[in-house]
Amino acid sequence: MRVMAFDYGTKRIGIAVTDPMQIIATGLDTIHPLKIIDYLKKYLQTEPVERFIVGEPKQMDNTPSQSAPHVKGFVNLLKKTFPEIPIEMLDERFTSKMASAVIAQSGMGKKARQNKELVDTISAVILLQGWMGKSF
Repeated sequence: MRVMAFDYGTKRIGIAVTDPMQIIATGLDTIHPLKIIDYLKKYLQTEPVERFIVGEPKQMDNTPSQSAPHVKGFVNLLKKTFPEIPIEMLDERFTSKMASAVIAQSGMGKKARQNKELVDTISAVILLQGWMGKSF
């Protein structure tokens, strides 16, 4: 079964997913927070997901960042809507900067680096790759 990761933001949620064997992490989509539950219900009708990974926003001193209450609300919504799917939190510090660097290294232009939806989706991929790396 697949594992799905979320880079939560109040304007956009970047989503990444593994292949069924959990070997490869791929960017799936970027969705507005108000549309995420409907999106997930539709996705889960065709693709089984065994676990959700949610980026945990922290400051450099390891304390919760300003967006932590929003992420907590999102996690509670996931738990309420999909109680059978376990949720893990994973430190998301630097994922956006790493995503921008990946875009720059890929040869895409400045416009792509400024595409916030692309950055959010790649951030979710980086988050999921981090989870995959620690689970081996």
